[in-house]
Amino acid sequence: MTEKSYIPPRVWTWDKESGGAFANINRPVAGPTHDKVLPVGKHPLQLYSLATPNGQKVTIMLEELLEAGKDAEYDAWLIRINEGDQFGSGFVSINPNSKIPALMDHGASPPQRLFESGSILVYLAEKFGAFLPTDPAGRTETLNWLFWQMGSAPLLGGGFGHFYAYAPEKFEYAINRYAMEAKRQLDVLDRQLAEHEYIAGDEYTIADMAIWPWYGGVALGRAYDAAEFLDVGSYSNVQRWAKQIDARPAVKRGRMVNKAIGPLEEQLRERHDAGDFATRTQDKLQGVG
Repeated sequence: MTEKSYIPPRVWTWDKESGGAFANINRPVAGPTHDKVLPVGKHPLQLYSLATPNGQKVTIMLEELLEAGKDAEYDAWLIRINEGDQFGSGFVSINPNSKIPALMDHGASPPQRLFESGSILVYLAEKFGAFLPTDPAGRTETLNWLFWQMGSAPLLGGGFGHFYAYAPEKFEYAINRYAMEAKRQLDVLDRQLAEHEYIAGDEYTIADMAIWPWYGGVALGRAYDAAEFLDVGSYSNVQRWAKQIDARPAVKRGRMVNKAIGPLEEQLRERHDAGDFATRTQDKLQGVG
């Protein structure tokens, strides 16, 4: 198939109709679009997020910290990015980049704002002394893989995922280009996991928490309806690791927090207490079942 040739103009201008599935929220400027004060709950840690892969990294980390006996209780508030909540003045004051997740630590003096999921994971790991090795070699290897994810996932999500699942038209060149890169990244992980139980070695770390929501989601057939297209079953070591992480109780809980789509019993749109998983999932709130 030959696609229509496109000749870029000398100066690019914004076409509001060209954004595909996310045209209503994408724009070429930063800053708030409206005034909105963010709610603050009873715990020092206040999370403002949505259960995308980037959002799941942090809720999984927080639930793993609680599972490990750390004093990491938190409030999680739903940010509906499809409705532009991330452009409210309160959210932008925490994250000027208007992306989820964003976190405030009111237990710090002065209160500490955090944005970018990788930064949040490192901050929480250091604050609570967990899931980041303290020996220089182990710490460095964990950070190697954490930053690998930060650099690689945009090619998986914004590249492959966008053109395969969300773009208004199917473009063969773009899909082929990003499918090749997605498969190369899966092969990188598969080779690493052939020699190690977890991503950075034989210890479960923030590297696993960062990588699993993206690549585990693809491997388990939860992302972009692309499992067959990418032949994810052929990456046997990724499959083993993805299923192993998926079975962790804290991961199961973390995937539910700030989730607003899918089965109602899996949606805990806001989380303010550990007991909310039993009493405040969307099926309970709606009286379903």
